[in-house]
Amino acid sequence: MTSGQTAQTQPSPLTSPLLSPARHGFFTREGGVSTGPYASLNCSTRSGDGAACLAENRRRVATCLGATPEKLLGVTQIHCPRVITVETPWAPGAGEQADAMVTRLPDVALGVITADCAPVLFTSKDGKTVGAAHAGWRGALAGVLEATLDAMLALGVQLANISAVVGPCIAQESYETGEDMHAAITSADAQAVRFFTPGKPGHYQFDLAGWCVFRLERAGIGQVAALGVDTLADEKRFFSHRRRTLAGGGPIGHQISVIATGVQNG
Repeated sequence: MTSGQTAQTQPSPLTSPLLSPARHGFFTREGGVSTGPYASLNCSTRSGDGAACLAENRRRVATCLGATPEKLLGVTQIHCPRVITVETPWAPGAGEQADAMVTRLPDVALGVITADCAPVLFTSKDGKTVGAAHAGWRGALAGVLEATLDAMLALGVQLANISAVVGPCIAQESYETGEDMHAAITSADAQAVRFFTPGKPGHYQFDLAGWCVFRLERAGIGQVAALGVDTLADEKRFFSHRRRTLAGGGPIGHQISVIATGVQNG
């Protein structure tokens, strides 16, 4: 989307029946008010976008899920395995360094920001415990997905009663990697070799979503699936770091994926 295109009036997120006990949405870049490289539903507070546009975009996302804007929580994502158990909401933009959150609070929404990495949303069978994780290859390799499951178990959820969905991320046909990344992943997780296929000489094509699903299945989760949506290939609907890099760089927006418990106060 360019600054000359007309934005949708409101966001229209992707959803999954596996997460239906909870309120959730994998939001696209459509339905916001930002312009230029941030058009239009940019939700990254560290992107360089204008504060007023960001506030309105995040308000629209929160409203879509029946939450108030100040209760749409995020963390400072750094590709690590740290998970925060949300017991008290924090001010917008004040999230600690982590790459996942879990909660049982009925009045907050957990949001992760992506632009090719995998957003992974979790819910208990009854929708009363939810989680959200940002899983790039480094974070997945470090164990952020398994750590999110552990944090939900600590809140009293049985592993067999947890469902997760891997949202829009860069797909295998778009994700060209080098020998260094292949070696880093497969030396630490030998079973990950199945998620690489040969590319041009010295390169591979990597299935990030498939690897995330595999890791969660291996951990014993009840149900898990991937939406199978490629962020790089679909410029109209998604921001993409790899697309930006291939185009020579410059500012970029990020989409948000959000989940909240299926119960609300009041």
